[in-house]
Amino acid sequence: MLINADDFEAIASGRVDTAFRRWIKPTVKTGGTLTTAAGVLAIDAVDVIALNAVAPEDLARAGFADRADLDTMLGDRKGTLYRIRLRYLGEDPRTALRENAALSDAEAAELGETLSRMDGGTPWVRRTLELIGDGSGRPAQALAEELGLEKAKFKSNVRRLKALGLTESLDVGYRLSPRGQAWLARPIASA
Repeated sequence: MLINADDFEAIASGRVDTAFRRWIKPTVKTGGTLTTAAGVLAIDAVDVIALNAVAPEDLARAGFADRADLDTMLGDRKGTLYRIRLRYLGEDPRTALRENAALSDAEAAELGETLSRMDGGTPWVRRTLELIGDGSGRPAQALAEELGLEKAKFKSNVRRLKALGLTESLDVGYRLSPRGQAWLARPIASA
C-alpha cells in the first residue's frame, strides 16, 4: 500500500485515520503494520465496502471534502473497494538501525547467522551488497541483470536487506547504509 508524503503527514498528525483503496487483492491486513521511510503505520481494520456505502464521516476521516474527491482518487482502477483504518505508530526503526556502523562482535555474529540463513542454497547476500556498494544509485533493473535475476526478485531481496538496516533506497537505486558498509568491511563478513 503506497502512502504519499502529504497523506502520511496527515495520518501522523491524527487528521486522517482512514484510507480507501481499490484492489484485486489487499496488500495490507487487519492487525498488521506498514513500514515506510516516513514511519510505521498500524493497520487497525481492512474492510470491504460498497462505494455507495461510504458515509460522509468516512470521507472526512480520509481527508476528502466530498465523494467526488474519492471518485477522482480511485479513477478507473479495477478491483474491490476497501476502507482501511490506520494510525501512526512511530518512526521507521530501520533508520536508527542502518546508522549503527559500530557493530559489536556479538551483533556481527548474529547478523552473519541471519544472512547465512537468508542465503540458503543460493548465496546472493554478499554479492548483492557489494554491487550496491560499488554503484550507489544504479537502477534496480541494471543490478538485477548483473546478478542474473528478475527485477522483482532482486527488489524483494533488497527489501530483506533493508529490513536489517544494511541498505537504503534512493530515488533511483540503492546505497549501502553505514551498517551495511561496516558489515562488508568486517573480516568475518562471509554471508
